[in-house]
Amino acid sequence: MTISQLPLSYCTNVHPGRSLAEVERGLDEFTVPVRQNFGAPLAAGLWLAQPVAAELLDGGESVLARFAEGLARRGLQCHTLNAFPYGDFHSERVKEKVYLPDWTSADRLEYTTRCARILATLLPEGGEGSISTVPLGFKGFAHSLDFEDRSISNLLELAQRLDRLASGTGRTIRLAIEPEPFCVLETTPETLRFFSRLRERAADSGVLEIAERHLGVCYDVCHQAVEYEDIVASIGQLASAGIRINKLHITCALQLDRPDENTEGREALARYVEPRYLHQTVASANTGAGVRSVDLSRALALQPPREFRQAESWRIHFHVPVDAESLGPLSTTRSQVKQALQAVAELKYAPHLEVETYTWEVLPEMRGERSSATLVEGLTRELLATRRLLTV
Repeated sequence: MTISQLPLSYCTNVHPGRSLAEVERGLDEFTVPVRQNFGAPLAAGLWLAQPVAAELLDGGESVLARFAEGLARRGLQCHTLNAFPYGDFHSERVKEKVYLPDWTSADRLEYTTRCARILATLLPEGGEGSISTVPLGFKGFAHSLDFEDRSISNLLELAQRLDRLASGTGRTIRLAIEPEPFCVLETTPETLRFFSRLRERAADSGVLEIAERHLGVCYDVCHQAVEYEDIVASIGQLASAGIRINKLHITCALQLDRPDENTEGREALARYVEPRYLHQTVASANTGAGVRSVDLSRALALQPPREFRQAESWRIHFHVPVDAESLGPLSTTRSQVKQALQAVAELKYAPHLEVETYTWEVLPEMRGERSSATLVEGLTRELLATRRLLTV
């Protein structure tokens, strides 16, 4: 199976990156050893938080040039950025704050524009890049009635900026909006409806061709699996609608089977409760997704309400290593990763492929673990397992 001629990447949001120095330390401590273990070209899917983007662009051309030279010296390529987390993604509590600022905000527009300028410098001449971003906002927040209209206005403005950047640099960069559970865009039907509306506005504004060229989705397999979507059908629907998948996040969710009788599984699941990230939990129903909880809690795991107990399974938005078919008494959605890779291989273009297991630090077995070698080994296993899936 050949999907892309570009090297596989893994997202560096798994490492703290609150300053440029911290980003470069992470590359040296983790990314370079992983590349050496991987034994093949590897791309860094860089997460550059807003303060890091500011350092790279506000320190003069020499700062960004040195950073680009440093990537090349380390034997790393970069074709995609993760501009979803705007601020500190490794603070004690991130949870729903990761969705701020949303796409009605000028801060989100300016940050994403700056990331595009940085990526245009990192890409090879004539290269194409992608930037993943928040799915407009979080459903748990209060939004104005014109929230979607204001989001569309900013997205169309970004598309025009990306088009001008392409004209000036010869490098095409595409935005990848990433649907996620409990967000304004979470399901494939919601995404289809939104892009239909966005295209109507783009056509009315005379920028439809620009919007279609520069605006698409980041398909995170974990997220759509948590929604109990048919992965192959979902990707097919996006393709049929002409919505470009600019990036594929190769990710696995946790799954608890037979929750009513599986006490051991629920006890194991309780160990995944942690204070940093949001772990949206969805229980299955006969027709797909059923009852839902915005976050995993010990009470939900150990003393679930009746409607959760009666489900056939639960899926939890907790990115677990993509080489794992199971984790003790818990299973994973790795089979959906295989389905996604097979489905995107049928597309007429090649999405950027990125392993994004950002939760290594908060996995039960990793808490308190300070060994760089342990994380390097885990990341290497994920990438090698993914390469095997791509070469069958």
